Amino acid sequence: MGDYVRELRKLVGARPVILCGAGVTIINSKGEILLQRRIDNDLWAAPGGAVELGESVEETAIREVYEETGLRVKNLKLLGIYSGKDTYYKYPNGDEVYWITVAFISNEFDGDIRPDYYESKDCRFFSMEELPENLLDIDRLALNDYFRSIGRTE
Repeated sequence: MGDYVRELRKLVGARPVILCGAGVTIINSKGEILLQRRIDNDLWAAPGGAVELGESVEETAIREVYEETGLRVKNLKLLGIYSGKDTYYKYPNGDEVYWITVAFISNEFDGDIRPDYYESKDCRFFSMEELPENLLDIDRLALNDYFRSIGRTE
């Protein structure tokens, strides 16, 4: 959790807030999708997180991918923007949020994959046919849009 969210939570407690976030669907040369296994809820998700004060969504996406996976992502393309009741999430600690999430896609990255063991405990590429069942709901929305964009239905 970044400083902005931490300070906000001191003021409002666990009640619902609206937060802006950014994430990246990373595709390797085999067409596989990078997912991270989150520590807080044990779900698989695309790397991403909350925008910090003064940060653009692109900067957030690049920073979060590096922090959570060790990869430096490049050439972000907009996949979609997600908001509303479908982006409500209640964290295991009771914090509630409605995300406005800007999802990007990229197939350009470098570095060695390594989870940060703070937010993610595993990072790996999955084929489209073998995606884990326990995906974070908001990432399922973005992946469905990605599949539609390449002419595949899930």
